[in-house]
Amino acid sequence: METATPYLLILAAYLLGSVSSAIIVCRLMGLPDPRTQGSNNPGATNVLRIGGKKAAAITLLGDALKGLLPMLAAHALHASPLILALTAMAAFLGHLYPVFFGFRGGKGVATALGTQFGLHWAIGLSVAGIWLFVARVMKISSLAALISMALAPLIVWWFRPAPELVTMQLVMSGLLFWRHRSNIANMLSGKEGRIKT
Repeated sequence: METATPYLLILAAYLLGSVSSAIIVCRLMGLPDPRTQGSNNPGATNVLRIGGKKAAAITLLGDALKGLLPMLAAHALHASPLILALTAMAAFLGHLYPVFFGFRGGKGVATALGTQFGLHWAIGLSVAGIWLFVARVMKISSLAALISMALAPLIVWWFRPAPELVTMQLVMSGLLFWRHRSNIANMLSGKEGRIKT
């Protein structure tokens, strides 16, 4: 890669990550701002609460693409493991702390999953499979996210054992747990909402 290209890629990943799918979808569909309704989180789960399945599905897809597209671009440019890791982190941090929306972002599950699919399809499929299994059995979205992301560093190590990529996933999973601290408190007190079927 040329000297400036990695920096431009990482910057582009952060800026794309900063585009809040939840806020944009809610505005286009005439729904309340997700930062002021439900859990006040601009993410797909909260959009599901306030806008229904269609709005949530579009939000989920948008958030996942924010992680996937920069990783595909990095692969196309034959990026090193370090640049792949930094690109993934930039997209993820853009979602968590979006420059376009006052640095008030979502919790990062879908964007993290997008980066994992972009890193290796088997990584994304494995993490998504764990999420779906736990969500189906336990009926708690946040618990499914935490368990799948807790296992994600091991999955990355199995399929792409570069130290930079494993470290990236450890940091990403740690941040995701931090962003879910209120959900963890609710689960411990038995107050966390369940998935309605």
